[in-house]
Amino acid sequence: MGLGQGARRDGSPGQKPTAPGSMEDSLYQARVDMTARYDADEYAGDWRAAVLSHAQVVDDAAPRVLHRSRSLRERFDGWRLSLEQKLDRMDLAPDLAEDVGSARWVRGMGTLVGLSAFAFAFWPDFSPLEAAPAQHLDATAQEELRSQAIMPLALGGDNGSHMGATALVGDLPAAPERPRIQLVATLVQGDGFGRMLQRAGVGTDEASRIAAMVSQAMPLAQIAPGTQLDITLGRRPAAGTTRPVEAIEFRARFDLALAIARTDSGALTLVRKPIRVDETPLRIRGVVGNSLYRSARAAGAPASAVQQYLQAVGESADFDSALRAGDTYDMIVTYRRAATGEREAGKLIYAGIERGGKPTAQLMRWGSEGRFFEASGVGEQRAGLVAPVPGPVGSRFGMRRHPILGYRRMHSGLDYRAAYGTPIRAVTDGQVIGAGRMGGCGIAVRLSHGGGLQTRYCHMSRMVVSSGQSVSRGQVIGYVGSTGLSTGAHLHFEMYRGGRAIDPQSVSFVSRAQLAGEELRRFRETLGRIMQIKAGAALEDIEKRGEERDQPAREIDKLAARPVGRVG
Repeated sequence: MGLGQGARRDGSPGQKPTAPGSMEDSLYQARVDMTARYDADEYAGDWRAAVLSHAQVVDDAAPRVLHRSRSLRERFDGWRLSLEQKLDRMDLAPDLAEDVGSARWVRGMGTLVGLSAFAFAFWPDFSPLEAAPAQHLDATAQEELRSQAIMPLALGGDNGSHMGATALVGDLPAAPERPRIQLVATLVQGDGFGRMLQRAGVGTDEASRIAAMVSQAMPLAQIAPGTQLDITLGRRPAAGTTRPVEAIEFRARFDLALAIARTDSGALTLVRKPIRVDETPLRIRGVVGNSLYRSARAAGAPASAVQQYLQAVGESADFDSALRAGDTYDMIVTYRRAATGEREAGKLIYAGIERGGKPTAQLMRWGSEGRFFEASGVGEQRAGLVAPVPGPVGSRFGMRRHPILGYRRMHSGLDYRAAYGTPIRAVTDGQVIGAGRMGGCGIAVRLSHGGGLQTRYCHMSRMVVSSGQSVSRGQVIGYVGSTGLSTGAHLHFEMYRGGRAIDPQSVSFVSRAQLAGEELRRFRETLGRIMQIKAGAALEDIEKRGEERDQPAREIDKLAARPVGRVG
């Protein structure tokens, strides 16, 4: 229902009717009174009551449109207010003294930690700053300061300013040279002793004379490559000549040092300096643990000795079952200690394993070939056979039809497929008892391995061993061919035990050499002697004798080394 024709939505009475006393005039007066009451009571202040026009009252159902401000400041204030409300609802910084342990408290602790980390990330650096120079120095001023500064000569220091040369300064007839030169020369592989001296600056005649003197003490070929010589050359006797040798010192062998010195008369003399050497073998014992290699290396065993130990044990028995984590390994290595402090480790001579306090393996190197023998005198046992050629088996042991003769007969070996010229290797150590043409076998080699075991390798293109020669396991004895009764390049391999052909695939290991008689007695005597060596004894330093002790170089040290006697 509307308020009348003259009413407005803003609350104002509207336009006053023109006829006084009329119906419109009464309504107009009533609206004025109502507006006055609203202004005085409920809407006191800046609020103004809306006065609606007749048209607005009639269109009361029309949609209302709110006009918003489009200024940048008002939009920024609205965005800031909205952001503040959202942050208030998130409650990122609650009071940590309340609700300890709740989700709200954990959220506040996370905010504290994050803000602290952010603050520490911008922690200032307190490193010293480089100060600017008091004044700019050009190149001339810097050179003047450098010449007057107190600095080592090696860093460019001078003793003061230098003046330009005057007419009183004259050229020297020759530049002065150093009165003595000390240098180090190294003997390299394939080089000669005399040529090495000549390259170091020694004259040809003196180099030949020194080489002849050294050869009287030991053969020059026995001087190991890498040997270093300390050479001292004196002043030249005349311009353009070579410097004479004053002294030469070097370590010729582990137990011998040689020195060349010039006497007062000008002659060169050779001085031998024997070095006392202790050759007590080095014995190392320890628990295998997770890794035998790491355990032995930590105990002081050389890397080469550990590798030889693993190889010896692996060739004598199954490595996986021979060693366990709780077993005790025992190895003895040739070892030399010089009185001058040098040490040199050699080959492994003993490899042992103990389990529960009892030895399960005892291997000692013996003989000129360096084989390992068990404590009983039986040679090393090598599991399996080395394949003579790297190829598959084409024909096996047994009856078959011969491809050339055309009838069935016994095939007393294995035929390996291999290309022409493939190297043929000995399946194990042995001695050549036959080498040459052997009928239908063509060019062949026959080996004896001891204990009645023999092998034969047929149809070779050529052989590289001769009868009576000893061969080792894996050594090349010939090359694959197709000589004799053969339809193509291959290797026919045979094995005999007691003169009777056997199937090579039925043999799991070869027979072992065995010591007997006087050799067995000396073997056991040597084994008993090295077993008396204490573990780690060779790692101690040799006690130096009087002449082997280092002599003090300073006079004050010499006085301190003298014994103090009593006075009075």
